[in-house]
Amino acid sequence: MSDREEAGGEASPKFRRRKEARPDELLDAALDLFTEQGFDRTTVEQIARRAGVSKGALYLYFPSKDAVIEALVDRAVGPVVGEVVIQIERFEGDPRVLLKRFVPLFAARLSDPRIVAVPKLVVREAVSHPRLAEMYRERVIGRVLPALATLFRQGVAGGHIRPVDPEMAVRSLLGPVLMHVLLADVFGIRAEGVTPGDIGLARLFDTHLTIFCAGLDPAPVQEAPHG
Repeated sequence: MSDREEAGGEASPKFRRRKEARPDELLDAALDLFTEQGFDRTTVEQIARRAGVSKGALYLYFPSKDAVIEALVDRAVGPVVGEVVIQIERFEGDPRVLLKRFVPLFAARLSDPRIVAVPKLVVREAVSHPRLAEMYRERVIGRVLPALATLFRQGVAGGHIRPVDPEMAVRSLLGPVLMHVLLADVFGIRAEGVTPGDIGLARLFDTHLTIFCAGLDPAPVQEAPHG
């Protein structure tokens, strides 16, 4: 079928829908190939072939393979990162209130295998691809870490939590999540009871946040000795 209707020269509704969906089709094809055979071994030609388009059509949307993986990151975690940063910037009070609000958001996003596959891909490829690590730091880590540190800093200043090092608190918050993914995907160590295709992130979030938040309780005020 032609890309345009023979009469009138306007793109048909069916083609417009197809054209609008094509970037996602290309990204889905790229993610499958990156996961199956790695970033280096995947070519632009293979991505185009998997998506059912020509190499030239792919370049209409993405000028390079690097641009493809950047778009994958933006699609997978960009909306969540933006929402988290906005909420933190507007918040004043006990950081635990906001952290508990984030848990359902993250759990819902990361329950989608195609979403969680992207940060897992970055972790796997970042050591041998410094440009990929730099891109992920710029788009994700470099935005989230400072925002969370600010969240803890104002929590300490307001007396809502015990005096902790804000930057170390952020690492303590995020570190177990990264280790959980590494245990499951790199070492094949999965929590008991998780189903195939699930690494139990929802359970981890619930358990970790319970312990973490309890550790932020302000230290009890010591009464001065009588007499």
